[in-house]
Amino acid sequence: MTNYQLPITNYQLPDVSVVVPIKDEVESLPLLLEAISSTLTASNLNYEIICVDDGSSDGTAEFLKEQAQIRTDLKAVILRRNYGQTAAMAAGFNYATGKAIITLDADLQNDPADIPMLLAKLDEGYDLVSGWRQNRQDGAVNRLLPSKIANWLIRRTTSVYIHDYGCSLKAYRSELVADMNLYGELHRFLPALAYIEGARITELPVRHHARRFGKSKYGISRTFRVLMDLLTILFMKKFLTRPMHVFGLFGLISMVSGLGIGIYLTFLKLVWAEMIGNRPLLILAVLLLVTGVQLFCFGLLAELLMRTYHESQGRPIYRVREVVAKNVK
Repeated sequence: MTNYQLPITNYQLPDVSVVVPIKDEVESLPLLLEAISSTLTASNLNYEIICVDDGSSDGTAEFLKEQAQIRTDLKAVILRRNYGQTAAMAAGFNYATGKAIITLDADLQNDPADIPMLLAKLDEGYDLVSGWRQNRQDGAVNRLLPSKIANWLIRRTTSVYIHDYGCSLKAYRSELVADMNLYGELHRFLPALAYIEGARITELPVRHHARRFGKSKYGISRTFRVLMDLLTILFMKKFLTRPMHVFGLFGLISMVSGLGIGIYLTFLKLVWAEMIGNRPLLILAVLLLVTGVQLFCFGLLAELLMRTYHESQGRPIYRVREVVAKNVK
């Protein structure tokens, strides 16, 4: 069905890695693992399931360790404490060895039966296929309304026009994931991060079920964190390799404004012999000049940090999709 089969060697890498970040979902896990394995086995795919326990306190870690001892398709990654979904997802990516990577939630609201459809779409040449929960089974006030507002704002800011940034059910090419570093709460912005890396992105409608066990870990309280992370994404999208363009621009505006006010006050003092020591404009001129110098210094520091970021990791400032040449030696 897909082109993810790899040549057989002494150790055959999996075609698909399914990454599941988990926090207190012990009741859902038996059904989830069975649904994933039955779906991928029926699709004749060599797969692995990577369950990352993010500091659960309901017996999830113990269940995963027990299952990992008896199942050959399961890797249990137990984090030392609760780090958040972004860190759990990053850990899952680090331990994934498949050519394609699937992410989904552990609460059974995402349907593993949709995985083959996402992989088939990925095989059409896309780097990321995002699920779209057209018929969400969540509360209208505490989940749907904030989600719609956040999705609209993210689309407008990042220029990545997908409907559902919050859907965890996504398919990635492993080489794309290798280029993305996750920090803070950036897991919800993975399509935007992939866009920065030059990825081809699309979306597919997927099924969404009502929660069967436990309670949701999401709520309106996350809105502030989304807004802060959105500013981070916006800066990375526009100025990651040229931070001086933003700091220098505002620094130049500030210094020119301060210098202009200073010249005006100097003219009043020398030509009209007016007192300027008690004028608020004098304080404003000094403040603008100092702020402009500081912004220029921030820009220079950001340029140095940007070079350190790329050069220390050997990361080029570009991404090559393919190289086509005849008679390459």
